[in-house]
Amino acid sequence: MDKLMSVIENIGRYLLLIRPMDLVDMGIIAFLVYHLLKMVKSKRAENILKGVAVFLFALWLSQLLQLNAINYLMTHIVSVGVLALIIVFQPELRQLLENLGSRNIRLLRILAPQERASELDHAIDQTVIACTEMSKSRTGALIVFERKLLLDDMVRSGTTLDAAVSSELLKNIFFVKAPMHDGAVIIRNGRILGAGCMLPLSKNTNLSRDLGMRHRAGIGMSENSDAVVVIVSEETGSISVAAGGMLKRHLMPETLSKLLRNELTPSPEEEAVKPKAGFLALLQGLGKEDRNGKEDGEEE
Repeated sequence: MDKLMSVIENIGRYLLLIRPMDLVDMGIIAFLVYHLLKMVKSKRAENILKGVAVFLFALWLSQLLQLNAINYLMTHIVSVGVLALIIVFQPELRQLLENLGSRNIRLLRILAPQERASELDHAIDQTVIACTEMSKSRTGALIVFERKLLLDDMVRSGTTLDAAVSSELLKNIFFVKAPMHDGAVIIRNGRILGAGCMLPLSKNTNLSRDLGMRHRAGIGMSENSDAVVVIVSEETGSISVAAGGMLKRHLMPETLSKLLRNELTPSPEEEAVKPKAGFLALLQGLGKEDRNGKEDGEEE
């Protein structure tokens, strides 16, 4: 009982030494650790973190048991291990930094010229027209609408452009014999930024085998960024949209237009209340509109 009271007194003395800034310090660390764990979702990263935990436990055990030689080697490995972890987690860290760097300040958005909104509306209209015609001629297409996360790396993988979006230009880019028809077009602020761009393939192993490389690239792009990707199937002419790792297929032109406007040009009220729920909410309401003799979400 005396030992318990002594422990409680010691804890009380330590608590009195804690300053308000110490609580802020611990809160920031907890926040960073939480978001780091949230960011690392892949099985590979999970296994690496388990390996790091086992290594740190072995290091502590070697100190406890006074295994000096092992402890000396493991202590020196730690200094190299930090650099190794940075290299191993380079894709995740890069994505985190890109997310931080591409955050738009709301004040800047308010002060941004209104011409961007009109250009984006025009780009959506022209994209719908182009996709409708390419769907009829069964011309494959992959069109990426960039949002907050900048896609400069993807643009550098293709041909850099700076052109207004038009249905004729899109159809010429994706014409079968055109040199850039195999890649993707990337649109930023209503203008074509690049064409013939290479996109990352989806790592989702549960995707249907009926989906080709174009669809897997579109889904992969939506998994690795906040972009909205429009896909026209070369085999069936079906129009699809990928966003947030989800794929909505067999879209009619009217549905495509409504979905793109909902995702790319949300009203200020919707943006303030539900910034991330647009795609899911719209999918729930489009079940009846995009059935053209097919069940919603039917595989090609």
